Amino acid sequence: MTQDELERAAQLYVEAAAELERALGHCRVAAEHFRNGEVPNGTAHAWAARGHLLQAAQRLDEQATQHTRKAQLPGD
Repeated sequence: MTQDELERAAQLYVEAAAELERALGHCRVAAEHFRNGEVPNGTAHAWAARGHLLQAAQRLDEQATQHTRKAQLPGD
């Protein structure tokens, strides 16, 4: 892999990690709201957490897709 390709791969993992950290924060806030009986606020944060998980998955999917162009099977 070229240095640019390695940097792009690293950046995708950094972005995925940031999304996962945001999801974690929203999960914690959602739990607090649900404990306080604040269902609409809890639900909003729960959905925000899910959105961040989807964003993280997209970054990981992009890296996995890039990897398919590099991985070789025996005989390739």
